[in-house]
Amino acid sequence: MSRHPPVPKRKPRPASPAELRDAIRDEALRLGFDAVGFAPANLAPEAREDRLQRLGEFLDAGWHGDMGWLGERTAERADPQTLWRDARTVVSLAINYAPASDPLKILEHGERAAISVYAQGRDYHEVMKSKLKALGRFIWDTYRHNLKVFVDTAPLMEKPAAQAVGHGWQGKHTNLVSRQFGSWLFLGEILLSVELPADQPETDHCGQCRACLDICPTKAFPAPYRLDARRCISYLTIEHEGPIDRELRPLLGNRIYGCDDCLAVCPWNKFAQEARETALMPRPALDAPLLAELATLDDAAFRKRFAGTAVKRIGRDRFLRNVAYALGNSDAPATSRPAIEPLLADPSPLVRGAAVWALSRLAPDQVARRQRAAREDDPAVRAEWQGALEAAQGRENGR
Repeated sequence: MSRHPPVPKRKPRPASPAELRDAIRDEALRLGFDAVGFAPANLAPEAREDRLQRLGEFLDAGWHGDMGWLGERTAERADPQTLWRDARTVVSLAINYAPASDPLKILEHGERAAISVYAQGRDYHEVMKSKLKALGRFIWDTYRHNLKVFVDTAPLMEKPAAQAVGHGWQGKHTNLVSRQFGSWLFLGEILLSVELPADQPETDHCGQCRACLDICPTKAFPAPYRLDARRCISYLTIEHEGPIDRELRPLLGNRIYGCDDCLAVCPWNKFAQEARETALMPRPALDAPLLAELATLDDAAFRKRFAGTAVKRIGRDRFLRNVAYALGNSDAPATSRPAIEPLLADPSPLVRGAAVWALSRLAPDQVARRQRAAREDDPAVRAEWQGALEAAQGRENGR
């Protein structure tokens, strides 16, 4: 809330710091948050330097890939008071989105699309934002304290803030792990201009476990607590804009938007309970849809089907790129090849290139004929045809 609503006519309610903290916690839980905690906004110099060093190492290694914005405003990312100098308290709020069933089961059904649990319902940014604004309005109307609301839209490190208030700790997969909710928490923050009593921070409880590191299909973790986003399926299918590296395409399987492997395998999930926020429940259109059906979507149909969801944000072309790769991985040429054929002439070069690769997987004996028939002007798609021809010839020579 960078702009406050009109000041109410009634006077602000007096409250001690402890009373204000408890009132905010009670209201947050009433609004549907599953966890709320408080931490000082000011960091000790050593903590600030540690955050900056870890972020610098990540950026220097190039592990952020196309996400150049991570290299911007780094000082603000490391310290809430640099982001807003009046901040005295960080209120970290969390919503549980744990699924009702094992999200890895869908990987056994290659003709259907695997969409990350977090994206199967309404866009969590909107769900979290509406609740945060309601809580901010309550604080302003009742107590008249200045505040700012954040939902993954500003350079504020959410997971360190969540650990500082006791929600959980950053696991070896770099995501937050909670003893109560496992790996399934959405995070949002309110910075307050008043100092409130702090909760106890959480400590690391990963121990010797390597489950999240070992399950990663693309080996995206160079070391525990380190992620190379350039190999992460979530990054590749959502953030990465161009063609995905050939060596990684087969490893995507049927994952077309995000990946839950490292989250779902965490042993702490045994304590998680199914999400209670109805807006986050899976929509039928996103719950294991057929890949062949998704391949038919034009831009208007894509926008209509995924309106109000996180999926819509990547756009139709990137989405169809992912669908084409998944069709190529389906090992079901009878149903997948007919879905790929129209995409070879798609208006988007990104989609056409992905379709060429899928064809080479589903019908390698047809690549040479289809390549001769194609009148391709885009150099990237021509390169895909050449790569497909070479792959088909290599398979032929290997027989």
